Amino acid sequence: MGHQEHERRAREAATAIRCGVLTISDTRTPETDESGAIIHSLLTQAGHDVVRYAVARDEPAEIAGLVRDYAAEGCKLIITNGGTGIARRDSTFEAIDGLLEKRLPGFGELFRMLSYGEIGPAAMLSRATAGVYREALIFCLPGSTNAVRLAMERLILPQLAHLVWETVR
Repeated sequence: MGHQEHERRAREAATAIRCGVLTISDTRTPETDESGAIIHSLLTQAGHDVVRYAVARDEPAEIAGLVRDYAAEGCKLIITNGGTGIARRDSTFEAIDGLLEKRLPGFGELFRMLSYGEIGPAAMLSRATAGVYREALIFCLPGSTNAVRLAMERLILPQLAHLVWETVR
């Protein structure tokens, strides 16, 4: 079966997806979390259910624990934002990469390519990544609102039904 047939079947079988949103930041709160709000809004506008949301400190054990909890509670899509750069406190990549059973390197590659068109060589500083953990898709995005919007609108939402169909069928 070809790519187009896979996408067609996925769209036909699509239902609301249980989603979790996790913002990683030492300074943001639920009230000041613009990037998490954008993710939440775009997912609900697309007909999905955001059933978990939290703001966590940039601590690997805390991040990994929350992702494990989200997956155990049936989230089929987990989107994190923040902590994907190279600053000393940025630890999202390490916390999530250790959990992934399958990686989607194409996501990070495409994200950085699209980011390069917007911000130039600074795009190489992003360690955005994606993969699968216990039948849950995980996308780790930078904390920037522009980066979140780019990833959601250009990469994640257009392929979400297909991605979920592939991981749970």
